[in-house]
Amino acid sequence: METYDIFKDLAIIIIAAKVFGLLARKINTPMVAGEIVAGLVIGPSILGLVNQTDFISQMAEIGVILLMFEAGLGTNLRDLVKTGPKAVLIACAGVFIPLLGGFLVYSGYYGFDAVGTDGFYEALFIGVIMTATSVSITVETLRELGKLKGIVGTTILSAAIVDDIIGIIVLTFVIGFKNSTVKPYEVVANTGLFFLFSGIVGVLFYFVFRYLDKRNPHSRRIPIFGLALCFSLAYIAEKYFGIADITGAFVAGIILCSIKDSEYIAEKMDVSSYMFFGPIFFASIGLKTDIDGISNTLLIFTIIFIVAALVTKIIGCGLMAKLCRFKNKEALIIGVGMMTRGEVALIVSQKGLAVGMIQSIFFTSVILLIIVSSLITPIAMKLLYKNYTE
Repeated sequence: METYDIFKDLAIIIIAAKVFGLLARKINTPMVAGEIVAGLVIGPSILGLVNQTDFISQMAEIGVILLMFEAGLGTNLRDLVKTGPKAVLIACAGVFIPLLGGFLVYSGYYGFDAVGTDGFYEALFIGVIMTATSVSITVETLRELGKLKGIVGTTILSAAIVDDIIGIIVLTFVIGFKNSTVKPYEVVANTGLFFLFSGIVGVLFYFVFRYLDKRNPHSRRIPIFGLALCFSLAYIAEKYFGIADITGAFVAGIILCSIKDSEYIAEKMDVSSYMFFGPIFFASIGLKTDIDGISNTLLIFTIIFIVAALVTKIIGCGLMAKLCRFKNKEALIIGVGMMTRGEVALIVSQKGLAVGMIQSIFFTSVILLIIVSSLITPIAMKLLYKNYTE
C-alpha cells in the first residue's frame, strides 16, 4: 500500500460516515448507527472500497480516546460520586450474568466439557467476551440526546467504566486458570494502584489547571495541555498498570471537569472528534467485519450468542438498577445502555486467540455482536428516552 493511499481511504470513510450519519438522522436514528453501517458498506463485506489497516486502527483508537475524554469533561463530579456505589453493583451484575450466560450458551450448543478441558475453557471465554461493555457508543448516543449529565446517564457511564475494569480482571483470572505464568492478583493490585496514582496526580493537576484557567481564561493553551494530559494518562494506564487506555482518558476528563473552562476544552475537543476521529472510530467497527466465511452452524450459534449477550446485560444491569431503587423505565434504560459491545470485546477476543482459549472462527461472531449491539442500542435508547424527563 502506497503511503498516499491513506488519504483516499480517509476521504471515503469521512464522506460515507457523514452521508450515512445524516441519513440515519433523517429517519430519527442516532448518527453513530449510520456511521457504523457506513463502515460495513464500504468495507470488505460489501463494496470493498476500504480495508482495515494499522493506520485506520490507530486513528480509530485516538477517536475513542477523545470520546472518553469528552465524556469525562462532561461528567458532573457530584453525580458521579453519588452514583458510584450503585454503579459498582450494577457493573458487578452486568459482568456475572453475561459470564454465566455465555458459558451456558456455548456449552448448551456445543456440549458440556469437563473442567480443565479445552472445550470448558472455550465456553468460559465466550462468557468473558460477553461481559465487556462499550461505553463509547452509549456516550455518543447520550450526548446526542442531551442526557449525558443526568443521573441515569452518569450511572451508565460510571457502571460501564467499572464494568470494563472488572472484565479485565476476570479476563486475567480466566487466562490464569490455563496459563500458570499469569498472576491474576497482580491485575487487582495494578488496578488499585492506578486509581491511587490517578487520585494523587488528579489533585495536583486540578490545581495546576485551575491556576491556568484563572490566569488565562479561554486561552488555547488550556485545551492543548488538557489533550496532553488525556494522552498521558491513557498511555500510563496501558503501559504501566495494564488498564484500558480509555479508562485513563476518562480519568483525565474527570480531573478537569470541575474547572471553569471544562466546557471550553470539550468544545475544542469536539471539533476534531466530530469531524475526523469520531467517524473513523465508528466506521472502523463495520470495516472489521467479513461475513463471507460464516457457515450455517456458526450462523445459528452467532444468532443465539448475540441474543444472549444483549438479554443478559439488560437482565443483569436492569435488575440490579431496580434493586438500587431506580424506577422501572430508568432501570430498563440503564440495562439497554450497558448492552453495547465494542473495543473492549475485541481486545478480549484477541487476547483469547493469542493464548489459544478460543478458535478464530468465533471472532466473526464477536464482530457481528458489536455491530448489532451498536446499531440496536442507540435506537432503543432514543425510543426509551422519548417523553422521559429526569
